[in-house]
Amino acid sequence: MNKRFLFILAFILAFIPALLNAQDLQVLYDFGKDRNYVTSTLEMFKPDKWGSSYYFVDFYYDFGPFKHPSGAYMEITRSLHFWKGPISAHVEYDGGLGSFPTSNGQMAYPINSAWLLGIDYNLNNADFSKTFTLQAMYKHIVGKQESAQLTAVWGLHFFKRKLSFTGFADFWLENNNNSDGSVTNTVFVSQPQLWYNFTDHFSAGTEVEFANNFAATDGFMVRPRLAVKWNF
Repeated sequence: MNKRFLFILAFILAFIPALLNAQDLQVLYDFGKDRNYVTSTLEMFKPDKWGSSYYFVDFYYDFGPFKHPSGAYMEITRSLHFWKGPISAHVEYDGGLGSFPTSNGQMAYPINSAWLLGIDYNLNNADFSKTFTLQAMYKHIVGKQESAQLTAVWGLHFFKRKLSFTGFADFWLENNNNSDGSVTNTVFVSQPQLWYNFTDHFSAGTEVEFANNFAATDGFMVRPRLAVKWNF
């Protein structure tokens, strides 16, 4: 049996307990001029004595008159930390599938799988109402190139956790041939979110995507979204 398949299978099996314990479901409506559709995000973060597990899965509802899912994307990570100090080891897998309409029907394409390996530098206050993580990673984009990525993740909670400001910012190296014939070699995307937490379970708020050369889009884009979230 292919060794790569066995490695991927072992990686997925290691995350099955986390996949069965989703922490929140987000439903977002995207007002970007090239979007105007709904996205759902299933997300989980779970710390344990060896570090933490995290994943999210996005579905994009933009296919046909009934708005069936037109694509999906996931990231799943494991931070390993069994020593003192703010630094953790980090392993991550990213990948997905998209589609687009043609005169012959819907055509599908893969979102290049990527494997990342690096370190996390974690900061937080005593009650974890303010957290910040900086990640530096080697990135292997399958079928494309070797790369590197920097990621910042934050979570800030105010007014007895009634208001939350969360999000991430990614910057990585990737050569892309754009529709206008130009070639770019860097990608940036950030999605800050602002939530008002009505209860421990229900939140409403907004997300704004700031992106440059991201998701087959040339140049800089700003895409605002309205969102609701249910915390399990």
